[in-house]
This record gives sequence, structure tokens and C-alpha cells, in this order.
Amino acid sequence: MILNRLEKHQGEIATSSVTWHEILYGAGIAKSARKRDLIEKYLREVVGPTIPVLPYDTRAAEAHAAERARLSRLGKTPPFADGQIAAIARVNGLVLVTRNVSDFNAFEGLDIQDWRR
Repeated sequence: MILNRLEKHQGEIATSSVTWHEILYGAGIAKSARKRDLIEKYLREVVGPTIPVLPYDTRAAEAHAAERARLSRLGKTPPFADGQIAAIARVNGLVLVTRNVSDFNAFEGLDIQDWRR
């Protein structure tokens, strides 16, 4: 199902610089050097050239700060990286696709989808 949606939305998909970091970090800590090399090669040669990486820029930082303050006042301080990812999606008017919907439910003005369903 996820692969079908990726194909259907080809050309519409982007990722955040924060998520790109998480993907590269995950590949970099793979225990098997062979596995690490294969994943990093795939990311460099296939994923990187085809999926735009959106920056955590001034607009995202401002949106993140405001939403982080709002959630903190409510006693719901989210993980910093999740706030960055949510802000990048929101300021770019994008749907945030995640399997961890509950991690992002508290953010206002964010369209969230789980493509496994």
C-alpha cells in the first residue's frame, strides 16, 4: 500500500531536513558495513536526487517556536525534532505522512496521514 501511494504521489513528495538527518543517521549506525554501504549508496543515488529536502528555515523556526510554546503551556512539550518536522510540513502546506500519528496529533494546523491504512 505504501509503495502504491509513493508511486501515485511521485513528484509531490518531499522530506524535511530533520527527517533526512534521521535517515542518514540510521544508515550510518548500521552494524554491518556492507548493509551501511548499500543503504547509503541507495540514499545518495536514488532517494537524494528524486525527493526534495525542505529546510528548517526562518518560517519553520518561527512556527515551531510558537507551537512549542503553546504546547508547553498545556504541559505537552513535544520532542524537539518532531516539532521541527511538523513546522516544516505546516509552513509548506504539506501533508505529514507518518506511521507515528500520535506523535503529531497535538500540533495545530497540521494534516497528518498514515499511509499504512
